[in-house]
Amino acid sequence: MRRNGEGRSAAASNIVRLAAVGAVAGVVVAGIVAPAVGGAGVGLVSATGELNISAQDLAEPPLAQVTIVQDRKGGEIARFYEEYREVVRLDEVADIMKTAIVSIEDDRFYEHGAIDLEGTIRAFARNLQAGGVSQGGSSITQQYVKQVLLNAAATDKERNNALAASYARKLNELRHAIAVEKKYTKDEILEKYLNIAYFGAGAYGVEAAAKRFFGVHAKALTLPQAATLAGAVQDPNATDPNLGRKQRELLLKRRNVVLGRMAELGRITPEEAAKAKAAKLGYKGTKLPGGCESSKYPYFCLYVRHEILSNPDFGSTTKARLAFLNRGGLTIKTTIDPAMQAAADRGIRKWVRASDDPVASEALVQPGTGAIKAMAASRPYGRSRARDEISYNLVADAAHGGAVGFQAGSTFKVFTLLNALGKGMKLDDGLTAGAGFRASGPAAFKNCKGQNIGDPNHTVTNDEGSPGWKTLRTGTWNSVNTFFMMLEQRVGLCDTVETARSLGIHRSDGRRLQEYETFTLGINEMDPVTVATAYAAIGARGRYCAPMAITRITDRNGRTTAYKPKCRQALDPEVADAAADVLSGVFTNGTMRSVGGIGRDAAGKTGTTDDYAAAWFAGFTPDLAGAVSIGDPRGSQEHKLNGVTIGGRSYGAVLGATLPGPIWKDTMIGALRHVPPTPFTPVNSERFGGCQDDCRPERSPTEDDGAVEDDGAAEDDGAANDEGAAEDVGADVTTGGDNRR
Repeated sequence: MRRNGEGRSAAASNIVRLAAVGAVAGVVVAGIVAPAVGGAGVGLVSATGELNISAQDLAEPPLAQVTIVQDRKGGEIARFYEEYREVVRLDEVADIMKTAIVSIEDDRFYEHGAIDLEGTIRAFARNLQAGGVSQGGSSITQQYVKQVLLNAAATDKERNNALAASYARKLNELRHAIAVEKKYTKDEILEKYLNIAYFGAGAYGVEAAAKRFFGVHAKALTLPQAATLAGAVQDPNATDPNLGRKQRELLLKRRNVVLGRMAELGRITPEEAAKAKAAKLGYKGTKLPGGCESSKYPYFCLYVRHEILSNPDFGSTTKARLAFLNRGGLTIKTTIDPAMQAAADRGIRKWVRASDDPVASEALVQPGTGAIKAMAASRPYGRSRARDEISYNLVADAAHGGAVGFQAGSTFKVFTLLNALGKGMKLDDGLTAGAGFRASGPAAFKNCKGQNIGDPNHTVTNDEGSPGWKTLRTGTWNSVNTFFMMLEQRVGLCDTVETARSLGIHRSDGRRLQEYETFTLGINEMDPVTVATAYAAIGARGRYCAPMAITRITDRNGRTTAYKPKCRQALDPEVADAAADVLSGVFTNGTMRSVGGIGRDAAGKTGTTDDYAAAWFAGFTPDLAGAVSIGDPRGSQEHKLNGVTIGGRSYGAVLGATLPGPIWKDTMIGALRHVPPTPFTPVNSERFGGCQDDCRPERSPTEDDGAVEDDGAAEDDGAANDEGAAEDVGADVTTGGDNRR
């Protein structure tokens, strides 16, 4: 039976034999250190005659790099990354940094081959003395190989194998290292190592580390700074200065070890070493750029991120798409327009404060392309749980990081209007609207499944009411609930729903649209991007374009993929023109007349939900469309918009023209300041002028002349009242019942 000393001696002898075998094979074999002394470890080492130490190619997948998101003009707005890394050339790294890393990690790097025999034997001797593995003896090349294998690991098993303290792992690294040394020059290997190494504090690669630790580029590193980074790579988690005082003290000690080694090797003078050791650590903890929380446009940033994660164009699985985004080193050009975004931000800040309980949000979309030009909200995005922060996308649907949204109110009456115009009704065709409207029975309406819909026990009212003859123009301008219930019954609930769907309307929460008779009153919860995009289609003469955020992606190799708008003709252009003509009267004769227009052709519709749970305005020009919503994110049904203070002003009630309308107006004036005005296409008067029959019926108006409301979501949006007249800022407006404006 061997004694301990004999076992260690035999193990040392076997290592030397292994080195000799490698030398005969034409390579210098070193860096293989037994993971244990005696027992199985020695048995493995002694089997040198059967070892395969020939070169083995190393698969080098691209390093994870930062993805940069840009606005339409090329300005950076966000960064995404799994590992914060900026790859640099070796000539972009300070010479003192190269000297420091070589001195402490592999001082004979430029003199030996794939492995350092002298360093390995020295490390092995120390391991024997320690009775275990206390020094690895790996060359920089072997360390590079280890990092490549670790970065390429896709499973926990592969990661464990890349880190295992085993002879098999060392031997595998050796084979790859031999191939790497044949493939690259020493400078190329050092460059690759400096770019792949982790330095701690979330910084991968020397450029990111220089910025994170000291706020400088790698080219500008000083001697103390270079020694600090060179020392950090040995155990970056234990010396992570971002974790606290203890870790900083360990890093400072490690820096001084590096400085001592540099002086010992004669690569700096003792005086230089002493001066550098006397310097403070100097860690700045520069905030790493990236993530939507730090973006100038956080809600748009969230939209872009979710667009990539949910779109099969960017990968077959969610995992693949996440890797594409966070590791790809992409440059993503987007549609966001800084000037229009600034206008939206100003428009909201003028009327609503971040500290207010209700939240305003707005989206701007370009007709004819679907390009999202701005996404703004009155509260900042964040996850700190601060009262004035929101942790989800207020402006978008759930598929793009949003939540439930708010009921859209009478902005949905537009789809009934479009359906009526598409079925041949003329602008002066109308109905006699009663003060109340009740379904005549369960068969009064049919949803798109052919099911009977109609609750004869529920009455939709106009509140103060204005029963009488209403045309498509006047019924829309004054947003008369009972008129639109009767109109929807005449032209069909399902056809109205399908008209909305053709313009991209879907619920914010991703559930199916609720197809009740009160669909026209806006009972479905929506988000500003979806509503703005639907209205943009009217401004584009019926051409619907899906919301678009990304125009171009350039990969790390410079290959560029351009993305075009996804559009289709959803409406007859002349129907869209006629609707624009009607909706333009909302500013001059309807619910927005107290707010006024924007000095160019514009059209739109106010929306106020039942009992003032939420308020909207959606409008468009041929050049830009926008939608503004306001509601309380704590729960709009529980926290109504009556008796509230918003933006320092008190409101008896908030309607569509009270806040959303003015926000939209101020935003559009600013956003279109430098855009030449495009007029609407005139309505085809031969097709839509006048009315089909006598414009007024002989019979007198009656009450309770129609359909029904469901879900308690009837809308207070119009009736005889016009929103604009009642909505002067600060006015104590009180209405009730099932009115939607």
